[in-house]
Amino acid sequence: MQNKERTIFEALKWASSLLTEAGRDQNAAELLLMHVLGWNRSELLARLHDPLPEVQDQQFSEFVAQHKLGVPVQHLTGVEFFYGRPFEVNKHVLIPRPETEEVVLAALNMVNRVFPDDQPLKALDVGTGSGAIAITLALEKKSLSVTATDISHEALAVAKRNQEALGADVHFLQGDLLEPVMAQGIKVDLFISNPPYIAAEEMDSLSEVVTKHEPVNALTDGRDGLWFYKRLACDLHNVLNKQAVVVFEIGHTQAQDVKALLVQAFPSAVVRIVKDINGKDRAVCAHIQNESPAE
Repeated sequence: MQNKERTIFEALKWASSLLTEAGRDQNAAELLLMHVLGWNRSELLARLHDPLPEVQDQQFSEFVAQHKLGVPVQHLTGVEFFYGRPFEVNKHVLIPRPETEEVVLAALNMVNRVFPDDQPLKALDVGTGSGAIAITLALEKKSLSVTATDISHEALAVAKRNQEALGADVHFLQGDLLEPVMAQGIKVDLFISNPPYIAAEEMDSLSEVVTKHEPVNALTDGRDGLWFYKRLACDLHNVLNKQAVVVFEIGHTQAQDVKALLVQAFPSAVVRIVKDINGKDRAVCAHIQNESPAE
């Protein structure tokens, strides 16, 4: 058992070493200890030589042991930050990634270029999971009326709790992709989605922290990674207004395939590929004007 008199610095050093040896992110130690103590990073660094109380030490040690075995830090703390806001996460939803923040920013920038300032607009997020994209859009641009769908009742429960906690106004619908939206005759000016895009053959290359603890059906389509893009591209004309913005998050090898699907569905659309901060293809964005569905 760990010495109850060890300092915060000693506890962090022990945890970082243990996690590094296990192939985990050593920075997880700081995140877990901040959560246990209820401190921010500045407070933690200012008090490195304070003793770590026994109760918190035991909880910290247990969290470190669980993360060593592969449990995501976010499942231990119950939170992931997205666009500077805390979102509840659990085993029923995909943990929001920093790259998706860049996709949201790309969507907001494109909407601001295409539509007049403060024009009331409708947005749709398909496969909302924790609600991170939909809630962020609603909070960042007040003129957006946001609808979000997910096939998972459990995921929608998480999204609704996040909506309430963050004070956002989002209309959630349960159902498969666009079906619940088409059923209500909803038309939108912005469509955005981060669908499951990892090909089945690539799943084995992912960390077990991901594959054993995040919902598989939020990661992969069980096929080539393009199945959901194909389904959505075929039906998008049913939910888009005559002028609309479409934004897909993509895997870094899928840009040309997804772009081709959108061009096939909307031949006169202006489609561009957006790279993330690491220089990898991250989103495909389309400006669609006065289109009827392609034959």
